[in-house]
Amino acid sequence: MAIDYKSAGVDVEAGYEAVKLMKEYVKTTYNNSVLGDLGSFGGFYALDDKEDGDCLVAGTDGVGTKLKYAFILDKHDTIGIDAVAMCVNDIVCQGAKPLIFLDYVAQGKLIPQRVAQIVKGVADGCRQSGCALIGGETAEMPGFYPDDEYDIAGFSVGIVKKNKIINGKNIKKGDKLIGITSSGIHSNGYSLVRKLFGEDKESLNKYNETLGCTPAELVLTPTKIYVKTILSLIEKFEIKGIAHITGGGFIENIPRIIPKGLGITIDRSSYPLPKIFKALQEIAGIDDRKMCNTFNMGIGMVLAVDPSIAEDVVKELKTLGEESYIIGEVTDKEGVEL
Repeated sequence: MAIDYKSAGVDVEAGYEAVKLMKEYVKTTYNNSVLGDLGSFGGFYALDDKEDGDCLVAGTDGVGTKLKYAFILDKHDTIGIDAVAMCVNDIVCQGAKPLIFLDYVAQGKLIPQRVAQIVKGVADGCRQSGCALIGGETAEMPGFYPDDEYDIAGFSVGIVKKNKIINGKNIKKGDKLIGITSSGIHSNGYSLVRKLFGEDKESLNKYNETLGCTPAELVLTPTKIYVKTILSLIEKFEIKGIAHITGGGFIENIPRIIPKGLGITIDRSSYPLPKIFKALQEIAGIDDRKMCNTFNMGIGMVLAVDPSIAEDVVKELKTLGEESYIIGEVTDKEGVEL
């Protein structure tokens, strides 16, 4: 029997309904500085009325149930990188430079050495993205969290000129989609990953033929941070839209930057699929579409560009140390075709 995300306990439809229900309350807090319709990966707040004025872009996130593997494998020095990545990668999708980051760590028992390792990862992520870790909160909550478990969340704010915001509005039919490779699973889909690889330390450290290594060697690989790459790229090229491939994979995230009336087609043969996703699909027994609606499938960021510059953007990404591929294009048919 196939094991998909819903059977692993994650109901994405419930998530959509929750967002729909909360919108009426959220909008009651808006004022004229909130630019509610400009972006899809961050929240916008204009600092002035000028067309070329400054705009703050904020994002917040956690790392989900990837934390379970940090507990099981007793490795806590990289999970903070994930917390930073999930926030700053969203912010930079709008063309904004992340400025500051704050973290929140809650645990049943405060173990100083463990907290230090978690924050070490947060600091590593902040250095990678060029933002300052200016504060946070460490909460001890006995009786709420088990002594050996914790949760972590982050919050970041960036800045961009209003006339430099990247929001996909100029994307048109024929534009090319460039995928920048991921470092692995990143921080989404772990409720399903845990069903497939299990939570037994001994099993996680057992060699897997399909992977060519043990699952333990891959499940805590930190999420790649793309900030410096993207900020460098947008100085040289017109990038029309940027999608961070997180929960929902290609199918939910790329359409967030595509104007109404248009769609996309993805050529799955345009890049090599990493072994980790082959192994997950083999164990799960699910089809390509469900895989692409759950995992990043080896692509962490997707850029929409005019076809005339697509090859040049790929070459520039190579000089910046990134592996990238032209993985698809924009069509006049709504939806995602794989």
